[in-house]
Amino acid sequence: MIKDLAIKSRSYRGYDSSRRISREELLEFVDAARFAPSSVNGQPFQYVLAWKKEDVDRIQPLTGWARALPQRKLPDPGKEPTAFVVICQNTEWDADLKRYLKDVGIVAQTMLLAAAETDLGGIMIGNFSPVRVAEALSLPENLVPMLIVAFGKPDEKIVLTEVGPGENIRYYRDENDVHYVPKRRLADIVRDA
Repeated sequence: MIKDLAIKSRSYRGYDSSRRISREELLEFVDAARFAPSSVNGQPFQYVLAWKKEDVDRIQPLTGWARALPQRKLPDPGKEPTAFVVICQNTEWDADLKRYLKDVGIVAQTMLLAAAETDLGGIMIGNFSPVRVAEALSLPENLVPMLIVAFGKPDEKIVLTEVGPGENIRYYRDENDVHYVPKRRLADIVRDA
């Protein structure tokens, strides 16, 4: 069920580094994403796959993680993801970077749901410099990095909790490094017309 996959698909910040992700697995995630809806059916994205250790190690330091936990540097050493997909917009196909911002989220979530279906996980990373990532990957000028999605075998505990109106929705970790993600209640986010 899609709801079960949505609950299972968390933003993981810790991975089992011994479980490598293959190019074939990344291709399956991108193949699922290519069927996602696209504004005016523009389909402006190309995907850079990084599964080789040297490529993953080149991308990892260019990403920022867990802004809501400024006292932590995540992922912890040895808990880094083992693959990345860099979603790039091909400006030769469409130069309007703003038009497809929602599409970026749709294809990223589609890939993450596909990963969850195989007991893998990931996280969308928007905290990066597109210029530095493009330089590190030697991308042509027409490919603009829009979002990075990390993948791996999750190796952390994430607990969803419900919060009421006015309660804090920031994620946090307890003394056992369990990651808590407060979610607003259904009754608080729905209004009848």
